[in-house]
Amino acid sequence: MIDVAANWQRVCERVAVAARRAGRDPRSIRIIAVSKKKPVELIERVIAAGAVDIGENYVQEAAGKIARIVAPVTWHFIGHLQRNKAPAALELFQVIHTLDSVALADTLCRHAERRGQSVRVLIEVNLGGESTKSGVAPGDVQPLLAALADRRWLRIEGFMAVPPPAESADAARPHFRALYQLRDGLRSGAPVNAPLRELSMGMSDDFEVAIEEGATMVRVGRAIFGER
Repeated sequence: MIDVAANWQRVCERVAVAARRAGRDPRSIRIIAVSKKKPVELIERVIAAGAVDIGENYVQEAAGKIARIVAPVTWHFIGHLQRNKAPAALELFQVIHTLDSVALADTLCRHAERRGQSVRVLIEVNLGGESTKSGVAPGDVQPLLAALADRRWLRIEGFMAVPPPAESADAARPHFRALYQLRDGLRSGAPVNAPLRELSMGMSDDFEVAIEEGATMVRVGRAIFGER
């Protein structure tokens, strides 16, 4: 079986090197181990190796895993979230990375209020205008922030993006930089419920470049768990 503990350590080392190269503290970057389609046994091994943030793409698949894992980790939902799955997602996950509409925000807020606990979200930004991907166009992010300014059960912690496919990690750099610049441009005028501290960007093929461009969260699956 694949040695996920060794892979985890290698990813941690690569994150640290990339952070130092960019003049950043490696501790400022959270590695989200993306465990989609992976068994509980592998997830438990990577948690034992030091992972404290786990990412899943599907609510139903995650439910079975989370029920069996007792370790105190933070669960991140990183897939497209349908409104009818929002209540279940709030029960399972501490952070939702894929907010992309007022309608979804209102559904999350309604159920968060019933639970008496605010919901931590990131706005998904569709950097390349791809019709096959969810997310808000860069030009629509500020109006969405303004529309959600009075949602007191919503805490908008930052932005998430999956850049268009690129031939190399460095080719994705302009997209990562664009998300960083978008966040910084909106930060000073953002509403109280939107601290915008987080940038979730970078995956197995390009997370080092994303870190160099300001990522605070990297979503790493294959480099830890191997091919699906």
